[in-house]
Amino acid sequence: MNTVTFPSFVSRGCGIDIHKKVVVATINGEGIRKETREFNTFTSSLTALKDWLLANEITHVAMESTGVYWKPVYNVLDPSGLTVWIVNARHIKYVPGHKTDKADSAWICKLLLAGLLKPSYIPAREQRELRDLTRYRTKLIQHIFSEKNRTMRILEDCNIKLSSVLCDTSGVTATKLIDMICAGKSITMADIEQVYHGKLSASKEDLYESCNGLVEEHHIYMLGIIRQDIEQTEQIVMKLNERIKKMLSVYENVLELLKKIPGLSTKTVEDLVSEIGLDMSTFPTEKHLASWVGMCPGNNESAGKKKRTHNPRQ
Repeated sequence: MNTVTFPSFVSRGCGIDIHKKVVVATINGEGIRKETREFNTFTSSLTALKDWLLANEITHVAMESTGVYWKPVYNVLDPSGLTVWIVNARHIKYVPGHKTDKADSAWICKLLLAGLLKPSYIPAREQRELRDLTRYRTKLIQHIFSEKNRTMRILEDCNIKLSSVLCDTSGVTATKLIDMICAGKSITMADIEQVYHGKLSASKEDLYESCNGLVEEHHIYMLGIIRQDIEQTEQIVMKLNERIKKMLSVYENVLELLKKIPGLSTKTVEDLVSEIGLDMSTFPTEKHLASWVGMCPGNNESAGKKKRTHNPRQ
C-alpha cells in the first residue's frame, strides 16, 4: 500500500482539539516523537500545556475556532511566543467514521505540518477588547429599540393611537404624553395645549382623541417597568460610550477623517475601527477585506450549476 506524503512546511507543530472542559493536543515534527495529551481547560492546566509545548520546542499551534472556547487557550499560548493559528472548522474536517478527539488533534497537527491550513485573522488584544465594547453597545441599543416597540404594543393594547397620528413616537411630544400616561394621568386638552407645537402634522383634536383609551392599572405597571429598563440601559450605553471614546482617544485624528465620509456617524466610525482595525496591511487587497466582512460570498458550483451561498456575517 502506497503512503502519500507531504513536504513539511512547519518543523514542529501542535494540533489542538478544543472542547468546553478538555483540550486534546497532539505534537509532531522533526526530532520529536508524536505524542497526544489531554488537558483540562482550567488556567493551571492550560499553563501546563504551554510549558509542555515550549519544552518540546513547538513553534506553531493550530486549533479550531470553536465558539468562545478557543479564546482562553489563545490567551495563554499567544503571549508565550508560540505562533497560534485559529483555523476555520470547515478546512479541517476529518474522515467520517474515524472521528475521535485524539484523531481530530492528530489530523489538525498533520495538516499544520504539511502547510495545508490558513490562519484566521485574529486582531490584537486592544482591538478585541474594543470589539467587546462596541458589540455589547450595539446589543443594548437594539434592546432599547425592542423595549420602545414593546411600549407601543402596550399602548395599542389599551387603544392609545399615538403611532397613528404621529410620525415619530420617540419625539419630544410623544415622549411627554407617554410619560403622563405612564404616571397614570388622564390626558386633557390642556395637556395637549402644553406639549403641542406647529411642526406636528396632526391636529390638537386628533392628538387628544389618540390619547384617550382604556388604560388599566396593568398597562400602567408594564409601561413603568419598561421605561425603567430603558432608562437603566441608556445609562449603561452612556458608560460604554465614554469607555470607547477613551480607548480611541489616541486615534482621534483618524476618526475625524473617517467621519468626513458622508453617511458615517461617530458610532459607525467607532464600530468600523473596532471590527477591521486601522492596520490595512492585514488585508492584501480590498477584495480580501470585502471577503472577510462577508460582502462577497464564495462560489459553490457543481455539475455546471451554481448553488445558493450565504453571507457568513449576517
